[in-house]
Amino acid sequence: ALTSLACLAFMADGHVPGRGAYGDVVERGLDFVLANCAETGLIAADTSHGPMYGHGFAALFLGEVSGMTAGGAATERAAKLHEALVKAVRLIVQSQNEEGGWRYNPVPYDADVSVTICQIMALRSARNAGIEAPKSTIDRAVEYVRKCQNEADGGFKYQLTSGRSAWPRSAAGVASLFYAGVYEDQAIDRGLVYLVNNALPSPETRNQAHYFYGHYYAVQAMYLAGGEHWANWWPRIRDTLISVQAQDGSWSDSQAGDSY
Repeated sequence: ALTSLACLAFMADGHVPGRGAYGDVVERGLDFVLANCAETGLIAADTSHGPMYGHGFAALFLGEVSGMTAGGAATERAAKLHEALVKAVRLIVQSQNEEGGWRYNPVPYDADVSVTICQIMALRSARNAGIEAPKSTIDRAVEYVRKCQNEADGGFKYQLTSGRSAWPRSAAGVASLFYAGVYEDQAIDRGLVYLVNNALPSPETRNQAHYFYGHYYAVQAMYLAGGEHWANWWPRIRDTLISVQAQDGSWSDSQAGDSY
């Protein structure tokens, strides 16, 4: 997960395998991720706990590499990339549970909204790169995310059985719907209102739990919402992140570490 997120950061600045000042960094990260692909399709280090988080981020990374390099040149690495992405998507499809979501392990037993968003983003990226997932998989995922939204405040709960709304998981819920292809919907509108009321960025809110995790998804949700949502959100999160950056260039997260 960390390697994939780091490489995605370089790619967001235009560095991809074979192109850009740090193309070699992404290339080496890609080789690391490909070296950790099991025959089953699962992308995980041997020591990983709850590997579907990392699998989702890694599959997202592979999808973005495939899409940004048009699959890459006809090389051994490109062939490995394509095979790994196809298998990763197949694993996601096969491990979706009856509720329509995903959980920490690649078995269809349980689900929560934070692991589910990782798989939805991976599937969307793979689709953009030309690898399809069954429509039924996406439809069921949308239904699961919808059921996680609370009627009372428009926020999202962690699982169907746990009732409290929180803004980080709500950001993930709204982003899930966007990436699943739902662009105009009352669920999105109510979720965006909840985010504005509970998570408007400022340096004073920096010590909130799951701060960077929440804003990773919130900024995507607001960007996809566009218009006034983005115009209001972007300057605030930009200025807040700059203000809380450490002298060495990092951002410190007490729960997940500086790399995250």
